Amino acid sequence: MSTDTDAVKLVGEEVTGNVARAAVFAALTAATAPVSLQHPLIPGVPITLQTFWMYLAGIVLGPVWGAASFGLYVVAGLAGLPVFEDGGGLGYILGPTGGYIVGFVLSAALIGLVVHGRDGLRDPREVGVPRLVVALVAGTALTYLCGSVWYSLAQGAPFLPFLASQAAFLPTAAVKAAAAVAVVRSDTIIAR
Repeated sequence: MSTDTDAVKLVGEEVTGNVARAAVFAALTAATAPVSLQHPLIPGVPITLQTFWMYLAGIVLGPVWGAASFGLYVVAGLAGLPVFEDGGGLGYILGPTGGYIVGFVLSAALIGLVVHGRDGLRDPREVGVPRLVVALVAGTALTYLCGSVWYSLAQGAPFLPFLASQAAFLPTAAVKAAAAVAVVRSDTIIAR
């Protein structure tokens, strides 16, 4: 029996790199989540940088690893680490804004799918701006939908009026989306 382990690979370099990138995005999201502003028109729903990182995770990491990065973020919060805007734990996820956090996972996957398709990762610098914009609009809409459904259920609030109130967040979402596109176009991000 041979004991040579030079040819044994438990995890390939590509998977290791993707896990590391997903962890970096989760850590950046956690580190900046406490940076928030209360929206003057919608009490209880903060404006945060989480969506900016969700946009970048979907664009740079693609559907699987972008969602995985936010899955790591959610798991860290569920474990009780204070990674969300105002804390962590199961109670936070089950609270009125928990739907936005769950929506980040789904939205990162959707953004990645629109940007990269199903055939593997593309260099995001080579993806056209119109496609990036469509991806970010779709991801934003999904996040707002998840957040609105969850908020309405948690607060007993009417769904459609709350969903319509999300329009107040569109200006800040547009700024974050433009910043994400600018970062991708700045040649500082490489999808390999």
